[in-house]
Amino acid sequence: MREPFETPLPSEEPSSIAGRRRHLKQRLAAAFRLFAHHGFDEGVAGHITARDPEHPHRFWVNPFGMYFGHIRASDLILVDADGELAKVRARVNRPAFAIHSRVHAARPDVIAAAHSHSQYGRTWSTLGRMLDPITQDACAFYRDHGLFDDYTGVVLDTSEGDRIATALGNKKAVILRNHGLLTVGESVEAAAFWFISMDRCCHTQLLAEAAGKPLLIDPENAEKTRGQVGSERAGWFSFQPLFDRIVREQPDLLE
Repeated sequence: MREPFETPLPSEEPSSIAGRRRHLKQRLAAAFRLFAHHGFDEGVAGHITARDPEHPHRFWVNPFGMYFGHIRASDLILVDADGELAKVRARVNRPAFAIHSRVHAARPDVIAAAHSHSQYGRTWSTLGRMLDPITQDACAFYRDHGLFDDYTGVVLDTSEGDRIATALGNKKAVILRNHGLLTVGESVEAAAFWFISMDRCCHTQLLAEAAGKPLLIDPENAEKTRGQVGSERAGWFSFQPLFDRIVREQPDLLE
């Protein structure tokens, strides 16, 4: 029997730089629309970034103060590693630069990183604990997420971003204590899906512990399940129906 997501899928990414950049920005805009749909917007907090396909030291990010549910591909801002705007359109969120610039620098494999103050993610973060393998979905994060066990205020300095990147290590996610979640991926699709899924896993564990003592999946099966549902390809593929839905409902995001 084949493992989930084992069957090869045709690549839909264009070959030209311009086409790849358009493809990336449209997925990034869709991710913001989906974050708005899931209620991950909290005032001006939150950011998703994506490394430019031509200039890997630059990344695309949302304009500071723009509602996630209004973001189009053309609204995104390109920023370089020094914080300078390669495309001057609007101000960039300082915490977005302080965190994401250091994560991208520390992880050349990471194309996208996502962070917001989602309700269940930030609630779970106050416990200063890792997620447990209590469901199949939670196993995607089994031994594949870190804990930044500190809080010193709003992240405004890149040195704090370096510490977050260290806590993330080579994993797909990190819980920022008293703050929220951060996820990464080798595609916008994977990074965004892992954030949506992780927030739901936080919600599930909060509910389960409120009801009683959840039964943990044993380490061997948790590890096996992570290999089945927690791969980069699994994250990318799981985003596809969400992308199809939001584009059908809000096609202007592609503009």
